[in-house]
Amino acid sequence: MSKVLPLQTTAQRDAHGLNPVTEPRAVRWLLTGIALAFLALFLVVPLAAVFVQAFAKGIGYYFESLKDPDAWSAIELTLTTAAIAVSLNVVFGLAASWAIAKFEFRGKALLTTLIDLPLSVSPVISGLIYVLMFGAQGWFGPWLAAHDVQIIFAVPGIVLATIFVTFPFVARELIPLMQAQGNDEEEAAHVLGASGWQIFRRVTLPNVKCGLLYGVILCNARAMGEFGAVSVVSGHIRGQTDTMPLHVEILYNEYNFSAAFAVASLLALLALVTLALKLLAERRMSQAVTEARAIAQN
Repeated sequence: MSKVLPLQTTAQRDAHGLNPVTEPRAVRWLLTGIALAFLALFLVVPLAAVFVQAFAKGIGYYFESLKDPDAWSAIELTLTTAAIAVSLNVVFGLAASWAIAKFEFRGKALLTTLIDLPLSVSPVISGLIYVLMFGAQGWFGPWLAAHDVQIIFAVPGIVLATIFVTFPFVARELIPLMQAQGNDEEEAAHVLGASGWQIFRRVTLPNVKCGLLYGVILCNARAMGEFGAVSVVSGHIRGQTDTMPLHVEILYNEYNFSAAFAVASLLALLALVTLALKLLAERRMSQAVTEARAIAQN
């Protein structure tokens, strides 16, 4: 008669090396140590160095650097550009993801491919494309000049370049989420007499609000930190068309290191806030998925 072995906990199986899905303790410690060392060397130390250099001349000089008119103009332009780009990308992302995930139409695969285009094109190239289109010698340059409309080397060009490099983020978060949820709830609402707008506002949108928040956070982070495309179309007009990353470059090239790091530290703080919001959104998404699975099982 076969002997029934007593149940063992995961810790007991690990101690005896019997857990087939867990590496030996030495291997786990080694891999964890390598990961932590990599993060410390390439993330924590550079981030700490930014703040150390920012306060190298004292806290008074730090705030004076941020209150400089050119720095304040760069901060305002960065936040304004990010707000416009994120708002428009939310509209596009919701429309594109709803169309791709919920409907079948000709050109669907092409639309999905075009959404990924900015991820495969260098930001500098995208900025150059806008120069070739709207610059003085571009396709629409003479018409714009005749009507006294300036896009390149002005705020509209910065906004357009930022929108181009950031518009995949919201759509790419929502498309797989909507596809995973399916069309059952929308079809049930349609059978009950709901209009298309009512279905979207009361059924689709509440189901994807966590994914939408996550996409907005990523889009906003990229918009505030964009350098390549904005650098091409801005013209580097100090106090007018310089965003925060461009202003940091100017200050650094002028050997004004403390002021450059002061503005960079503000960008770093915005990045940390974005990271905190991202973690919160991930936690809420995880809770929402867990609750949905529990409801489905019951």
